[in-house]
Amino acid sequence: MNAAKPAPIEHQIHPVIAGRWSARAIDPHKPVARADLLRMLEAARWAPSCFGDEPWRFLVWDKTRDPEGWEQAASILAEKNQRWARNAPVLIASLADGQFGRNDKPNRWAQYDTGAASVSLHMQGVDLGLVVHQMGGFDKARLAEVFDIPERFTAMAMIAVGHPAPATTLDEDFRDGETGPRDRKSMSEIAFEGRMDRPLDD
Repeated sequence: MNAAKPAPIEHQIHPVIAGRWSARAIDPHKPVARADLLRMLEAARWAPSCFGDEPWRFLVWDKTRDPEGWEQAASILAEKNQRWARNAPVLIASLADGQFGRNDKPNRWAQYDTGAASVSLHMQGVDLGLVVHQMGGFDKARLAEVFDIPERFTAMAMIAVGHPAPATTLDEDFRDGETGPRDRKSMSEIAFEGRMDRPLDD
């Protein structure tokens, strides 16, 4: 797993889920093995989707294979994300096809399904000991323009992938977030028994 920072769970869950978090400290000198990248994409491939339409697409830039393309992709990130994500040897864009492949009608579940596939990709990466960090901070219009993405696709996230590094390698203003405690809303705030005014209990 990536740098240890287990979740303070209320109920027992799989260690890969408890160990998943959005680290930023990435080793810029250690490439991601092609076999590991393919395993992550294979995990995404088997995610559930409405009507089995599989609306997700993933654009991949591996710095060791395509440094120019990787540089273009990195430049599309928001400035704050560039400061740490430029250490990631792999960048991935997740895209949602807004039309069903079988009839070209609008697919309102495409973004939901692409999120499910992205979580599968993310969890497989955690199991492989990698840092996987999904980002919403990027220029979506420029991504579409530079990489000729058809209009039917919506860019959902940019994903940085790499091997963990010490928090001390980050700029100082990122270190507290890297080393500080993890927190989540309580179970009673997110799960309800039949009605939204009735929190689910044990």
